[in-house]
Amino acid sequence: MLIRKIKKTFFMLGKLLADLRRRRNLYELANDLDSPVVDRYYFVFREDRVASGKDQALIRKFDADGIPLNKTYIDVDGREDVYFPISIGQMGLAVFHTFLETQSETDRTRFLKFADWFVRHAEHDPECGARWMTHVPLPQYGNPGPWQSAFSQSRGISILVRAFRLTREKRVAELAESALIPFTRPVDEGGVTVFTPWGPFYEEYPASAPTLVLNGMIFALCGVQDFVRVFPDHPEARRILEDGIRTLEGILPEYDLGYWSRYNLCRMDGYPDPDPATLGYQRLHVVQLEMLHRLTGKDVFREFAERFRKQDRWWNALRMYRIKHRALRRLKRL
Repeated sequence: MLIRKIKKTFFMLGKLLADLRRRRNLYELANDLDSPVVDRYYFVFREDRVASGKDQALIRKFDADGIPLNKTYIDVDGREDVYFPISIGQMGLAVFHTFLETQSETDRTRFLKFADWFVRHAEHDPECGARWMTHVPLPQYGNPGPWQSAFSQSRGISILVRAFRLTREKRVAELAESALIPFTRPVDEGGVTVFTPWGPFYEEYPASAPTLVLNGMIFALCGVQDFVRVFPDHPEARRILEDGIRTLEGILPEYDLGYWSRYNLCRMDGYPDPDPATLGYQRLHVVQLEMLHRLTGKDVFREFAERFRKQDRWWNALRMYRIKHRALRRLKRL
């Protein structure tokens, strides 16, 4: 038990040091966010940074097709290397960015292997459509797994619509469309949506109560936006996107602690309140909100991007990490 606690402590210290070393501007924003031709993702992922773990810390190895495997979370017993759809999607998008630069057949083939992974690993359900499940527990949210995720759905859709651009294969487009169905279903019925006073919220981490992770919700909208770009006349996709943006407009003030942003709005019994964002997530929130302002033109996203950016001061970070440490101990993650 003592050795495990020491390992957890060093793991969390490592995350802190990684946050401190990370660039303030985490990602470059792409230029054409709503072009009908899906080129770069909304955030330009660089293959060398993602593959090395600089922008995706849990990636540890790659299989024979170049698909990454993650180390599971530090507080999961019996840890092993597993496939995480979220990080697989990020790596695939980074490879697609490489292809856009090189236009080489080799990089095209490498990217299509990611699309093939999402095709082969989709779990089909007559009520919930196509889902990509993650087969590890979520101890902090009391979910033993496997679990569906709006973030995973988004990554799969973003990969598939880019593969459709390259191949024009109907089955790829149909799978991307089927992956929208979980956005129309509540979490307790196998979907990825919880219904809040502000509107539908698309959950990164489903649990017995809403967890409402901010960055996961924003990333979820990116995949839906990708689908709408390719299929602008699809009414369900457009409704999912517009409903999600309205929800964010209303709920965003709830994430402001005055000195920092919240990571989530989890209200599960026994969950610490507040659970502030780490430094890395604070900076991610800023760039995500800048992207939403550029995409929608809505002032609320620009205002909160500026607010969260101004909060990024060392004295606020020290206050946050003191509270974050207390939250992690309460969750038994330290």
